[in-house]
Amino acid sequence: MSWKPPVTSADRLRAKLDDEFETVAKPEGLRRTSDLRRAAESAAASGHEPEGAAPEDGGAPASQWQRSSERRAAGGRGRRGKGGDADAAGEGAPSSEDKPRTPPKGPSLKMRAVGYLSRREHARDELARKLAPHAEDPDEVERVLDALEKEGWLSTERFAQSLVHRRASRQGAARIVQELRQHGVDDAQVSELREQLRATEYARALEVWQKRFGAKPEDRAAYAKQARFLASRGFAHDVIRRILGAGDDD
Repeated sequence: MSWKPPVTSADRLRAKLDDEFETVAKPEGLRRTSDLRRAAESAAASGHEPEGAAPEDGGAPASQWQRSSERRAAGGRGRRGKGGDADAAGEGAPSSEDKPRTPPKGPSLKMRAVGYLSRREHARDELARKLAPHAEDPDEVERVLDALEKEGWLSTERFAQSLVHRRASRQGAARIVQELRQHGVDDAQVSELREQLRATEYARALEVWQKRFGAKPEDRAAYAKQARFLASRGFAHDVIRRILGAGDDD
């Protein structure tokens, strides 16, 4: 039987450290194996556990893991603090949707008026009624209308001639004159246009009657129907009698 030297605690600690460091990755900041061996030998000689020795589970020293966890916790608090501050700021600050939006500025009063006039002629009173909802001050409308008349955009005389031209083929003088007055056309111009219309009243009424009926009424009921139609178009009663005949309808 051969003699074997006694196994000391330092030998057992060194063997254990060798086994652990072969299978476990060395954590960041861990001391070198040679340093730990020397520390283990010194501790075995003095009877104390070496400082910084690896725990039995092969992990990093408790102080190291504690410091790492503290760093992670501090970092997490910092991130949460920043995010929390940002969220708090975001909750208090109005978003782009909450901010009151300035309504888009529409066209000027004059541009609106020019737009109306570019489509057809307007009387001054008619154009004033259309512009009134878009103006803050009635005097502003009058200033715009004065400027348009001065520049030649607005002309009530042209409007009257245009209206007569559009209506003459379908309506009588009475109906057209009524519409001219509703639009504020001057009485002198209305009288002049009435005379022009009366001069062509019979020819225009006859054309309208022929398109609608084309034959003389055969009885009193047919006569009344045709007469009412021509009268509703604004043609004079004497013109209606000339077209339909004397009849019995007064």
